[in-house]
Amino acid sequence: MAARRRAATRPLDAALVRLQTMAARGSQPNRMAREVELIVDEWLGEADADPADVKARLDELHEQLASGVVDAEEQVSYVDPDEAAAVKQAGVTLAALVATRDAVERARDAM
Repeated sequence: MAARRRAATRPLDAALVRLQTMAARGSQPNRMAREVELIVDEWLGEADADPADVKARLDELHEQLASGVVDAEEQVSYVDPDEAAAVKQAGVTLAALVATRDAVERARDAM
C-alpha cells in the first residue's frame, strides 16, 4: 500500500502558524514585525511569484491577524489583574499581534 502524501501547506497557513508560534513564545513586537518582512520577502522571492497573489495573501493574512487581535483583546480583559505574570504575558502577546497586524498592513500598502 502506498503511503499517503500529505497535502502541501498553503503559504498563508504556514505563515500564520509561524507567526502564532512566535507570539505564543512571547516574541517581542519588533521581532514579530521583522518576521512579517521575512515572510513577504520569501513570498516575493518564489520562482513563480506574482505580486498580485502576494498582495492577496497579505490581504487574507491581515484579515486573520485583525481577528486575532480582537480575540486577544477580549482574552486580556478576562485576565485576573492580581496575576501579574498573566497580565504581563497577555500584554506581550497582544502587543506582538498588533505589531504583526500593523506590519502586514504596511507591507500590503507598499505593494
